[in-house]
Amino acid sequence: MILIADSGATKSDWIALDEKGNQLFFTQTLGLSPEVLTRDVIEDRLANNFELSKNSEAVTHVYFYGAGCGTDRMKNFLTEIFSTFFPNAQTDVREDTYAAVYATTKLGDPGIVCILGTGSNCSYYDGHQLFQKVQSLGYILMDDGSGNFFGRKLIRDYYFHKMPQDLGIQFTKEFDLEADLIKDHLYKQPNPNTYLAKFAKFLVENKSHPYCSGVIKKGLQQFVNNYIMQFELATKVPVHFVGSIAFYLQEELKEVMDRNDLIVGQIRQRPIDGLVEFHKENI
Repeated sequence: MILIADSGATKSDWIALDEKGNQLFFTQTLGLSPEVLTRDVIEDRLANNFELSKNSEAVTHVYFYGAGCGTDRMKNFLTEIFSTFFPNAQTDVREDTYAAVYATTKLGDPGIVCILGTGSNCSYYDGHQLFQKVQSLGYILMDDGSGNFFGRKLIRDYYFHKMPQDLGIQFTKEFDLEADLIKDHLYKQPNPNTYLAKFAKFLVENKSHPYCSGVIKKGLQQFVNNYIMQFELATKVPVHFVGSIAFYLQEELKEVMDRNDLIVGQIRQRPIDGLVEFHKENI
């Protein structure tokens, strides 16, 4: 049994294939980002999934693409956990950018591949190899244009009284904005980046409001400036996207891309389907 997983900070999609490439099951766990979770939390999230627990000894290969897996330390950390949980499996852990590449491009076709979901990232793919100019420092310092980026912006504007009054009233009806609760989620609970990203839904639902429209376009332009434009061939190759922010704000994204003379490639909400096709071709 082959397990293929695409893991963001919020959730992880798992698909199991047999040796002929037939799908055996699809399941989900909460996100398994090694940068923000302890070993115990990750092990609990695996153990609490019925399908993964039931089939743990039948798994022969695990292909895991995850947020926060860009360094050898984080890859080794997860590999050790998976090797214990799936005792008969060979494990291959890669950062989630590879999932985005395999889901949106074809071998030999160069392009820029971006992630715009709970977090954000961007790489250049020359058709064979992946290149990054800037190493991510996580949601506190980077993640421009992401869900947690926009969530942080909304909370700050609300507390600094920069959010229009009509939206502020609506914002308080949809979320518990008590300072102690926010600080508890940010500084004491796991997955603070995921918590922040939940607020981005408000931005998407109210994107026609002038304030929200401005926040969205400014945030996406910041992503273009800091991430996409770092590559010399940015305006010469297609730029692909995966992630919920890219998917639900694709019209706004296309507008910003067009304004910067960038070529829009594929936009996928989830890369898991493309990953399955990629691995079927390589079984």
